[in-house]
Amino acid sequence: MSYMYACKASLIALLCFSIAYAQPRAIEGQPREPVPLFDGATLDGWQPVDPADGHFWTVVDSCITGGDGRSDVPKNTYLRTEREYGDFEFRCLFRLSGDHATGFINSGIQYRSQVVNNDMVGYQADIGNGHWGDIYDEHRRALLVAGDLRTLQRILDEDGWNSYIIRVRGNHHELYINGVKTCDYVETDPDIPAKGVIAVQLHSGGAAKIQLRDVTITEF
Repeated sequence: MSYMYACKASLIALLCFSIAYAQPRAIEGQPREPVPLFDGATLDGWQPVDPADGHFWTVVDSCITGGDGRSDVPKNTYLRTEREYGDFEFRCLFRLSGDHATGFINSGIQYRSQVVNNDMVGYQADIGNGHWGDIYDEHRRALLVAGDLRTLQRILDEDGWNSYIIRVRGNHHELYINGVKTCDYVETDPDIPAKGVIAVQLHSGGAAKIQLRDVTITEF
């Protein structure tokens, strides 16, 4: 009995080892699969930077929605991820709308950013007339790189849906709108944090509305 038990135990151990070995393994340095950052129905995993601004952020028509395009936005407000991210590729579809007669219609996607006194400090992939595809350093160094619109202007739908890709690895930053690269930036300041939250900005000074959908991230 002991001999048979030992044989069975060895066979089970060998089988378990074979199954484990056969499982697909991540290759070192290979990026993970894209992960949804928005479930299309709730703001789970997100929260307003200033709790008092929660009423600006909702889910409408399966989109993260900031503002309504009719009411003035009295101050910059942000909806941020609860998690922080370092090296990644962020993708989304976005639409910025609003009445330009009311003032400044602008938005942006913060990344590698920090929350300071209910405000945001960090990199921003800018959205809006005069600022499309810029890398702006919110509440720190202002404009870092102006977006190159020589090609983008031919296919940008300023009032409709467009796509954004933010790719950041180490100190190298790239922005793409509708598949067209607008910025290529290398950070030279070693004191700038290389990790932080991602956030959607709704800019003050006008009756703006920002919508995001199909939001994913692939970490490197």
